Amino acid sequence: MSVQNHPSKNDVLAAAASRGVRATAWGIVASSCLAVVKILAGILGNSYALVADGVESILDIMSSMMVWGSLRIASQPATERYPYGYGKAEPLAALAVATILLGAAVGIALKSIIEIRTPHHMPEPFTLIVLVAVIISKELMFRYLFHTGKSIGSKAMQTDAWHHRSDSLTSIAAFIGISVALFMGPGYESADDWAALFAAGVIAYNGVGLFRSALSDVLDVSPSVELIDQIRDIAGEVCGVQETEKCRVRKSGLVHFIDLHVIVEGELSVREGHDIAHLVKESLLASQLSIQDVTVHIEPTERSQPIG
Repeated sequence: MSVQNHPSKNDVLAAAASRGVRATAWGIVASSCLAVVKILAGILGNSYALVADGVESILDIMSSMMVWGSLRIASQPATERYPYGYGKAEPLAALAVATILLGAAVGIALKSIIEIRTPHHMPEPFTLIVLVAVIISKELMFRYLFHTGKSIGSKAMQTDAWHHRSDSLTSIAAFIGISVALFMGPGYESADDWAALFAAGVIAYNGVGLFRSALSDVLDVSPSVELIDQIRDIAGEVCGVQETEKCRVRKSGLVHFIDLHVIVEGELSVREGHDIAHLVKESLLASQLSIQDVTVHIEPTERSQPIG
């Protein structure tokens, strides 16, 4: 059987999405400022690694705006046309962000190779100061966004946070490359370009992992065994439930939808079976798990012989 969604879950979902939207908005503002600073410093300081880092920050802005929009869409309540809500907008945005991340890695790698083969001026020392400030800022942004995304169960936010971590890694690589170029002197001008090439590899590696993770949510891959065990344990504590059978879980945005079979005494009346199913659903919805809706199927311990 299936009953209507627990009303408080909509409030919880809206609050979680609101937190994600606010955190993402701060990320957009910070990335905008850092992008301008890095690109200007890279141009004035003769450092392609820093320019590439600034371009990566622009991609951060684009991805954050996509995440911001997806969270607003995903938090909308279900409708008759979309009975499961708009939660899939969130992992779809994560897929798009991961794709942008991979595209950025390819672009930075190609440009780095060109710069390595092209003689250019030595980077300026002041670019190191800029990079230190950038690394600290980006790492703080990563921790803030990743923690927020994990706490509300947003795959897109966690993906976007890793975008900032990748940006931090490119800045570290740029710092090392520029330092080598400055301390080793003439002949080592391309060291920061090699650093940018290395950073592109790190970005690509993270992009592939994030893409696979988001794709799993889109394709409704079964969640962790721990989550399923928790669901079974909660259902098993309901009076009248002898054991649980099938348990299917699909994640849609920030919440889960459950399809659960529970086994009860075969001689119970339809009304008694209905009441048990209702209690199972209410117990799951009242739990700390991010469950939006539950469909409970009642199975008797002894099946009656078919008529005829």
